[in-house]
Amino acid sequence: MGLNSADEIVTIDGPAGAGKSTISRKLAKRLGYVYLDTGAMYRAVAVLAQKEGVHPEDEEALERLCRHLDIDFQESGTNQRIFCQGDDVTEEIRAPQIGSLASKVSMRRSVRRAMVNLQRKIGEKGKVVAEGRDTGTVVFPRAKYKFFLSANLHERGRRRYAELKAKGVDVVLDEVKEEMEKRDVQDSTRELAPLRPAEGARIIDSTTLTPDEVIEEIMKFIKLKRP
Repeated sequence: MGLNSADEIVTIDGPAGAGKSTISRKLAKRLGYVYLDTGAMYRAVAVLAQKEGVHPEDEEALERLCRHLDIDFQESGTNQRIFCQGDDVTEEIRAPQIGSLASKVSMRRSVRRAMVNLQRKIGEKGKVVAEGRDTGTVVFPRAKYKFFLSANLHERGRRRYAELKAKGVDVVLDEVKEEMEKRDVQDSTRELAPLRPAEGARIIDSTTLTPDEVIEEIMKFIKLKRP
């Protein structure tokens, strides 16, 4: 990645339910950048692995799965849809069990190597807002603008519960929070690219903030660092 492209990359990491997706999408539109949802890519792999009957700890099978992987993002009105092997998996990837499975497959080196290569290719030209769990630490470590969003578990669980209920998914709040807590432990304790703030990242607690308030704080930080 060249210096100029690194200067035009914003990374936003953090746990599930911290508001990364909403904020990253809105921020990308405000800046006129491409929105890169790296977490959705791992979830797409999880969906495909589930369909193909591939165990999340089967490194060789996952490597074969990723060898000819085709993941594509397409804009649809105000939303973004994700396709895997030509199939629209936008709704499937948001199921709680897929989130847990995505955390497991992301621990495999073959999967992470394939995803990071794809993500870096997208970021080569710059003008990207990358959202995920390791975008500032691993994928784009030279990015000029790095952020880490957090929020307490209750608020994050409430947000994800409301999001799933709005989509007609039959879920229980306590179960959503329990699944989220397990995901937090998996992501923060894994050996490969654990969830943590990148060096120099601005940490923002979004528990009591609206998405627009978080975006304003991010914009202030970007303006301060711009030449």
